Amino acid sequence: MVRIDKSQEGGNIMKKGKLGINGLGRIGKLSIWQHVGRKSFSEIVVNAGRQVGTSLEDVARVIEKDSTYGSIHNYLHGYTSGRLIENLDEKSGSMVIDGVPVTILREARNPKEVPWKSYGVDVVVEATGQFTDPTQPEDAPKGSVRGHLTAGARKVIVTAPFKIKDKSAQMPEDAVTTVMGINDNDYDPATHQIISNASCTTNCLAYMIKPLLDYFGLDRILTASMATVHAATGSQLVLDRAPKAGVSDLRRNRSILNNIILTTTGAAKALALVIPEMKEIGFVAESVRVPLSTGSLIILSIDIQDTPDQEPTNRDLINKIYADAATSNKKGYVQYSDEQNVSSDIIGHPLAAAIIEGKETDTRTATISFDLKQLKGYSKEIEDRLGRSVIEIPVTKAVIYGWYDNEMGGYVHTLTDRIVSIASMLD
Repeated sequence: MVRIDKSQEGGNIMKKGKLGINGLGRIGKLSIWQHVGRKSFSEIVVNAGRQVGTSLEDVARVIEKDSTYGSIHNYLHGYTSGRLIENLDEKSGSMVIDGVPVTILREARNPKEVPWKSYGVDVVVEATGQFTDPTQPEDAPKGSVRGHLTAGARKVIVTAPFKIKDKSAQMPEDAVTTVMGINDNDYDPATHQIISNASCTTNCLAYMIKPLLDYFGLDRILTASMATVHAATGSQLVLDRAPKAGVSDLRRNRSILNNIILTTTGAAKALALVIPEMKEIGFVAESVRVPLSTGSLIILSIDIQDTPDQEPTNRDLINKIYADAATSNKKGYVQYSDEQNVSSDIIGHPLAAAIIEGKETDTRTATISFDLKQLKGYSKEIEDRLGRSVIEIPVTKAVIYGWYDNEMGGYVHTLTDRIVSIASMLD
């Protein structure tokens, strides 16, 4: 059962607003669950973009049941709860879910044709995964995220990283990427109309990196790398299939039920948008998909320069940094655990973007010999001043594990906070 934090619910201003959600996939559906549970908006308008099943009752069943999280009524109110969806009206596409009016639109696929203005929707969540390029004009042939603005929305929150197809194009001034609690203050209500909430992996990674940056500072972090062991996503196939023409990565067409699949992640690039200091650090990010419905893990490896006059960085210090960060972060976006978790333990966890697995934190310190003669601009004068050409630097490699529910508990929770925050700033 989800534990809704009452302090994060909308106030009277929010309860007068209407939320639009474009897409009824994983993030769109679970966003309905979150906003219904919080009562943060007076009404929710969902654009499915097509007919679903044979009736509105079929749409209601799609919203009501979930193979990962169970039913919405049990998730929100416990196992003794009964059905929360009622008052279905096929003609208007309306229903009431736990007291919140929800309207389902089943016609327009192009964002500019969704009648947001007619329904009084100011804030739209773009959750289809199809419209992620903020440089595309609103009249792009296949649709654009800017179409939502044309259709009447004032703010659009994209539930994925921006993907600019034209590599020569610059990020528009009215678009920004934020992670709630990390750089949400970068959002300027007067300037930004399109806001990316980055990815589930970037949200988790930001909360793993930020406490280390705050403690050690940029100068002491030499390099970093990560690998995410990630649950399956909707773009993957149940069975093997021949790829479309021009597809170069044949692994994307292999069955996720039977394989561990190597893939790519844009987490490193997106991380630099929310934590600009990361541009100064050599960073590598990799991704492995595994046959799970949700529940993912980041393995972060980081090299820290120690100082000769202090004890080397060790496991206890790293864990203390995260434990302190968890205590100081009142929203609970980063949490520290001394338990021996497995992936199913964090499914549906209602608060954390990252759960640090303290039991597995590991450190190793070594002294690296560095030949000054290899430095650009080396001179004999430097060697004479130091009395030697080889110096020794103590460096600690730390490996940290961070769990995240890449659907409801981690990503959708922080996304919901971001949506409520942006909506609350509307005049």
